[in-house]
Amino acid sequence: QVQLVESGGGLVQPGGSLRLSCAASGSIFSIYDMDWYRQAPGKERELVARVTRSGATNYLDSVKGRFTISRDNAKNMAYLQMNSLKPEDTAVYYCNAFVVSTSRSGSNYWGQGTQVTVSS
Repeated sequence: QVQLVESGGGLVQPGGSLRLSCAASGSIFSIYDMDWYRQAPGKERELVARVTRSGATNYLDSVKGRFTISRDNAKNMAYLQMNSLKPEDTAVYYCNAFVVSTSRSGSNYWGQGTQVTVSS
């Protein structure tokens, strides 16, 4: 069993910052790509940022230059630093990871999500 738990969401004013964390735990052998997705009300879930095991990153165009994804492989953690937040960033943010378990089987896992609300 593998679990992903997000934290760090909340209410912030436009222009503010938040840092999201994703903690992976359980029977983990290795974690490959770690992603942050978001889903706003009435919209489809979209990929915000991805970090590979080697540290390569890519971002949704609308967050480039404002968001930074990172990870700590030793701690099985991923982070999303969000700066210059805009109201349109309001959404539930989900962590996603492809995990190879100690039984050497690979699966995609999702966290439960954390709400980010950008409003004055």
